[in-house]
Amino acid sequence: MMRNLALCLLLAVLPAVSARAAEDQAAAPPWKAGVASAVITPQIPLRMAGYAGRKDPAEGTEQDLFAKALAIEDADGNRVVILSMDLIGVIDRLRTAVAEQVEQKYQLPPEALLMNASHTHCGPAYGRDEAKDYFDSLTVTLVDLVGKAIEQIQPASLSYCRARCGFAMNRRTPTANGYRNHPNPDGPVDHTVPVLRVAGAGGELRAMLFGYTCHNTTMGFLRWLGDYAGYAQEYFEKDHPGATAMFLMGCSADQNPYPRSELDYAKKHGRSLATAVEAALEVGQRTPLHQRPLAGPLRCVLEMVNLESATPNRPDCAYPVQIIRFGDGLAIVALGQEVVVDYALRLKRELAEEGGPAIWVAGYSNSYDDYIASARVLEEGGYEAQCCPWKPTLEERIVGKVHELHNRLGNTSAKPSAEGSK
Repeated sequence: MMRNLALCLLLAVLPAVSARAAEDQAAAPPWKAGVASAVITPQIPLRMAGYAGRKDPAEGTEQDLFAKALAIEDADGNRVVILSMDLIGVIDRLRTAVAEQVEQKYQLPPEALLMNASHTHCGPAYGRDEAKDYFDSLTVTLVDLVGKAIEQIQPASLSYCRARCGFAMNRRTPTANGYRNHPNPDGPVDHTVPVLRVAGAGGELRAMLFGYTCHNTTMGFLRWLGDYAGYAQEYFEKDHPGATAMFLMGCSADQNPYPRSELDYAKKHGRSLATAVEAALEVGQRTPLHQRPLAGPLRCVLEMVNLESATPNRPDCAYPVQIIRFGDGLAIVALGQEVVVDYALRLKRELAEEGGPAIWVAGYSNSYDDYIASARVLEEGGYEAQCCPWKPTLEERIVGKVHELHNRLGNTSAKPSAEGSK
């Protein structure tokens, strides 16, 4: 009789245990995330990037330069790593070296690695011959940083929200003799501040990835500085101890910060941007309509599109287009090189669809060499068009590739994992 009673009690308890397990599983965060950061400030005298007129090496450090890595994994084990750096750009040699080693050491394919530079003009010219030792140590640091972020992966929840910030201004001003590099308050801009919030299993803030579309050129002196993006990250982290702030540069080729040329302005712009991130979080919390909890699957793709040069005997360019898609909640479109703002405005307009993902467009990703003008800018002329002449097919080739890849990742019947790169 005692055995029968015990069996009855067990049978009575099992449904409750099963129900509780199902509830716990349903309540478990749908993601895993890890974050890591490292100082990459040169410890030896090096020439600075961004302005050809500067011939002397940096004279010291105003603010440390950082590299930061965010590793994200969905419930099916699909993984991406976003690597942000206080550098002028991601030169091909750096991208190749880091991507190859990351794939070998951590089995992370190239399409699952997004490398983005803040385009600070107070960073090192790390591709020069005399910077070889720094380049080699930088490569080791970045590869190790990816590994540390992956090691730190823990249950997490992700959400997307946005706000606005207003110090960027178009720098292409029409004159009787064409377009000059001068502040143009009537020119196109993108003041959106997109924000990816990463919280731990208990809801605590772990990481904040945010972007803005503006050159990091408030300052051009001979000191290491992350400029406004560096200060925005610094201020946000001071206001949120334990959280890591990361910056993703937008399509900023024709956008400058104003006012500029004083360090105090870089700090004020940084505070404005950090405040905009706070505003995005507050709006998201108070108005759920403006905050998107993100669910899987996580999908990514990286392919090249051939860009034709308009300069005789100049080789064509294999141009990288990458998309990282978080289910139907968010798609990050990462474009290479110095892209004018027209691309962000057009892609966000054309890819927007009811019930579809929010569209976040970044520039300065995975390659850095030339300006990427739009068809409008090519026709108008001016610095961004003359710097690197391209054939008029430029814009349609890039936009067409983005549409192709976006549609491919939106095909829910396909396997929800990383796609191969070409």
